[in-house]
Amino acid sequence: MGHAAASDWHGALHAALVMADIPPNEANIGFLYVTDHFADALPDIRTELQVRTGIENWVGTTGIGICATGVEYFDEPAMALLAASVPGGSIKLLDTAADTPDEASAKLAGAFGTTEGRFGVVHADPHNADLSDLISAVVEATGAFLVGGLTSSRGAHPQVAGAMTTGGISGVMFEPDVPVATGLSQGCSPIGLVHEVTDCQENIIIALDDQPALNVLRADIGEVLARDLNRIGGYIYVAFPVSGADRPDYLVRNLVAIDPSANVFTVGAEVQEGDTIMFCRRDGQAAHLDLTRMLEDLARRVGDTQPRGGVYHSCLARGPNLFGPNSAELRTIQETLGDVPIVGMFCNGEISHQRLYGYTGVLSLFL
Repeated sequence: MGHAAASDWHGALHAALVMADIPPNEANIGFLYVTDHFADALPDIRTELQVRTGIENWVGTTGIGICATGVEYFDEPAMALLAASVPGGSIKLLDTAADTPDEASAKLAGAFGTTEGRFGVVHADPHNADLSDLISAVVEATGAFLVGGLTSSRGAHPQVAGAMTTGGISGVMFEPDVPVATGLSQGCSPIGLVHEVTDCQENIIIALDDQPALNVLRADIGEVLARDLNRIGGYIYVAFPVSGADRPDYLVRNLVAIDPSANVFTVGAEVQEGDTIMFCRRDGQAAHLDLTRMLEDLARRVGDTQPRGGVYHSCLARGPNLFGPNSAELRTIQETLGDVPIVGMFCNGEISHQRLYGYTGVLSLFL
């Protein structure tokens, strides 16, 4: 694992490779993340890495922030890379390119076949309007448990999966003989009760539990916030509980707009009558506690096995925006797990299994 910040990509790449000290002819898969300062140079960086390391199978993308063991890079030109060696038949690169969900499903089913126990690390283009359906299509066609994130960039949104790509989902699939442990940490904490949507129109929630929707929201967030709804932006969110999960889980979506005159509000997702929702708050202390819970759970599951390395996909709204300065989020991971080689990025959305999350951190450890 190597990482570095530098004003030009040549300097960052050289420093990262010196730190990584990759043995020649031993690694056959690499993860690469660059901040969006280097987005336009990513094709050249990938080519240079292939030449200098002999590793053809580099996988990665761009983030407004990226990370490595105990360190976060935001708003500066930087890169992080991690190389590994796995059995040659245990890895397959994935790229849906501009395929529709149906096209991707047919192509992947033919190329991969469905095998339970696969694990995929993927990156996705946030501009793809069919992304949720595309994720489900990849899972259904391959049988894989997916983790990853959506590219975040103020410019180009390139991805790497051996070759350069954009527009869809790309990454790498690992066969079941590659052992992995993964965990997800929420960045928001629920408040109030779970409510049923009893009237709605597209993404406008009109009634909850047969009561005016905004009245229910006001009751759950408390009197102080209810008196001035302008204060809840960026603090209060809507969460959709996930049924069948082995622990309480939910998908967080933005509270887009409020109409006090009509007693309704709008959320960043399509809603249907009968859906259940709850409200949650984005809270640094609660996020830190849940990150610690996730890390301790991973440590128990790993036991005495020393992880060989890992990838971390965290929401762009986390990092210094939620945990504070000085790489607090990544240092928390390091303090719990030790000096495990980890690289990753801060995403426009996070992927775990077949769901698209927001405000979460997804950590995957290779054992």
